[in-house]
Amino acid sequence: MRNTKLWMNILWVLIVVYAVAEVVISVMPQSIPPAFLVLTLVAFALIHGALRYRWSGILIFIVICLVVSNILENTSILTGFPFGHYHYTGVLGPKLFLVPLLIGPAYVSAGYLAWVLSTVLVGDVRRDSRALETFVVPFIASFIMVVWDLCMDPTSSTIRHWWIWEQGGGYFGVPLTNYLGWFFTVYIFYQLFALYLRVRQAGRVETPALPRPYYAQAIILYALLGLAYILGYLVSSNTQVTDAAGIVWHTGNIHETAAIVSIYTMIFVAALSAVKLLQGSAAIPNTSVDAKTDETATKRTDMMGSKN
Repeated sequence: MRNTKLWMNILWVLIVVYAVAEVVISVMPQSIPPAFLVLTLVAFALIHGALRYRWSGILIFIVICLVVSNILENTSILTGFPFGHYHYTGVLGPKLFLVPLLIGPAYVSAGYLAWVLSTVLVGDVRRDSRALETFVVPFIASFIMVVWDLCMDPTSSTIRHWWIWEQGGGYFGVPLTNYLGWFFTVYIFYQLFALYLRVRQAGRVETPALPRPYYAQAIILYALLGLAYILGYLVSSNTQVTDAAGIVWHTGNIHETAAIVSIYTMIFVAALSAVKLLQGSAAIPNTSVDAKTDETATKRTDMMGSKN
């Protein structure tokens, strides 16, 4: 993508728009539809990803994410594997088979942010990466993704009834199988994308190394996802809700737990990523294998010439 500065300015605008929308929703819950937040995050992931992986790369990520998540979500609704027994209500709108159309983009947006933070913490995945990055980045990204659902699922299912856990669960109506299924699902599409990055053809002409603010944008947006649960707790009221198993939960407890979990998981991961970025260990070059080989060969020739 040309004119990186312009696109990064657009990304900053999207971050501000998302932050404002979260504040407005916390004060007036029905004022902005969930689709607006999701599509804002998708727009960020699309542009941010294209700057780093080109349009072809980020589109591959999106396709892999949509296909894997939709197949496994439908499979679980029909069989209980891998998430457990649940079904979606009509709150989230039209469905693709048994899954609302909005769910796939939600996987893409939050999934992309978790991927970026994982590469900041571990290292980039590209053709010349070690096996460590190829397999550890998807592994860590899966944890970063699941902690978001750890905050989100009880609020979305038990309180808002966007989906229903038919047999309930110990975590405010959500079963353990949900989180194991999430990890399994996101690890599959992360690993597939990592393998794609290892085998794709690298061109000789690549974009320059991206600046630190580029990575900071993803860290900030992921932190905003976590801060939303803290804000939700601060403005929430305390009523009672009953899950599908007949267990009564207090909404105040759910919101407070989501805030606590967010602080010590999502906010912690964002803070750790920010520290890594400030240390300079997250400088991820966008040079191709061929370019690196040519550069190395040139340096060796110069060194040999100077010795002679």
